[in-house]
Amino acid sequence: MPSYSISLSMLITIVAAVLLISERLRPDLIALLVLVVLGLSGVVTPAETFAGFSGSAVMTIMAISIISEGLHRTGVTHRLGRWMQRIGGRTQWKLILVTMLVSAGLSLFMNNIAAVGVLLPAVMSLSRHTRTPPSRLLMPLSFGTLLGGMATLLTTSNIIVSGALKDAGITPYGLLDFLPVGLPIVAVGTFYMVTVGLRLLPERNPVGETAAAQRQPMGLAKIYGIEKNLCHVLVRPGSGMAGQNLREGRWAEKLGITVVGLLRGDTVQMAPGGEEIIREGDVILAQGSPGAETLEYYGLQELKAGRALRQVTDEGVVLAEVVLAPHTTQSGKSLRQLHFREKYGFNVLAIWRQGQPIQAGLADLPLLVGDALLVQGPAARLPLLRAERDYLVLEEDPDPVIEPRRMRLALVITLATLGIAALGWLPVALVALVGAVVLLLSRCLNMDDAYRAIEWKAIFVIAGMWPLSTAIRSSGLADQFIGSVLTHWADLPPLGMAAILLGLAVVLTQLMGGQVASLVLAPLGLSAAQALGVDARGMSMAVALGCSLGFLTPFGHPVNVMVMSSGGYSFSDFLRIGGPLTALCALVILIGLKLFWGL
Repeated sequence: MPSYSISLSMLITIVAAVLLISERLRPDLIALLVLVVLGLSGVVTPAETFAGFSGSAVMTIMAISIISEGLHRTGVTHRLGRWMQRIGGRTQWKLILVTMLVSAGLSLFMNNIAAVGVLLPAVMSLSRHTRTPPSRLLMPLSFGTLLGGMATLLTTSNIIVSGALKDAGITPYGLLDFLPVGLPIVAVGTFYMVTVGLRLLPERNPVGETAAAQRQPMGLAKIYGIEKNLCHVLVRPGSGMAGQNLREGRWAEKLGITVVGLLRGDTVQMAPGGEEIIREGDVILAQGSPGAETLEYYGLQELKAGRALRQVTDEGVVLAEVVLAPHTTQSGKSLRQLHFREKYGFNVLAIWRQGQPIQAGLADLPLLVGDALLVQGPAARLPLLRAERDYLVLEEDPDPVIEPRRMRLALVITLATLGIAALGWLPVALVALVGAVVLLLSRCLNMDDAYRAIEWKAIFVIAGMWPLSTAIRSSGLADQFIGSVLTHWADLPPLGMAAILLGLAVVLTQLMGGQVASLVLAPLGLSAAQALGVDARGMSMAVALGCSLGFLTPFGHPVNVMVMSSGGYSFSDFLRIGGPLTALCALVILIGLKLFWGL
């Protein structure tokens, strides 16, 4: 039976590897086939066959995905992107440094894919605003997340190896066990990218980037010329407009202006709702040109300078372009007749007609087929407008913030979750799941958001391949492989074995991806530690970290694929820049394993 189990486990591993490399079938389908074959063969027990679906690795990944989405929808990551724009300046090495450090920092407590997903729009915006080719920033973004992920448990390969330790009856890794080795990796990798990498990064502007830049929110504002028609109105003491909400005040009817923002003290509120009460001392950001006599009559004053405010969007407010559909029923009707603002919650800032923008008299202007409306309003209400057959939404914010009011709450919940996990009072998977549930209960996101946030393909790959990892260990295949290595290199020290496992991890990661590579190699790390009589957690860390060294090819990690098109990268770009980085990181890993884990 042991011989049969070893042979079948090896055969299944080879076939799965060939299928994954050939891409003839989807990885998640291959994983399910592996699970079914192992279950039917009897190499693993029924309980072991399905253990991956209830394993701590899968639960941790699901919880982290939900937490990441909560941070995204409440605007925490959006605020981080804006901070990057402020401190990055226009010097390329500073921009690369900021991108690397922020992406590495975010991936410390987020899945790498989620970190790139939430930072990609911010980095693209950073590229456009600073006129820096995206090819100079997007590879640092993906590499930064890979580097940062090596410094904490919350990276997929680290989670998988930790789960393998637990299944083998060994204490799994804590949240910060990777930090002593991971932080030097981040430092060395970042230094490489802002020095050598800076000279190797290509300068390319992929086709369509110029047009895309023009369609950013502030680009739309310039195209429609609304900045020329913005005014700032102070509500003076004793004003008749104070004490009323915006709907009761009828600003558009009385003054001929559209309220698009409100400045109260140091707080800015874009697209305030109709129920917002106006107070004395408020500054109204409005679209239009009110007359001086009208303003005086209502106790208002136009500000010519000083407290100027020129943006018309923020974390929760989007600027979008909407066109009347060809078969619309709204043609010939005005915005006032359609009760457009009341129905959809959007201000119409301008109308594009026959090649020219119109900014005045919009409320009573009959709409025509082909008119394009520049609208401003809450990101959460844009789906309502998209669902209408009378309108076509041409552009929307690709990274909208739906619950900006819960930003601080989401941040506090996340930090508390990470703090408790770091202290080691409870298993990381349980703490992360509790944090995700609290975010859901506090309405930072809903269950539908949570389901969409989870990368189900990755879940099925991990759960499906998990019994193969078990079979490699329990059948004796891992022990046989390690025994063969030690037979050829009888005097091989533990650090030498760690180097071999690290090299295997790097190669398999480029061919199969880090998730599958960690599942295949985790049993080898355990067997190697047992054969050499060293700490299994230290030897297994060589496997886990090696499976994060996905710098050599675009297929080494999904984050590379995510930036490849937008950055205009080729296969050779990754090999040229990622090759030296991989060698440097491997050296730092081996030094760290020697110093901190005694290998």
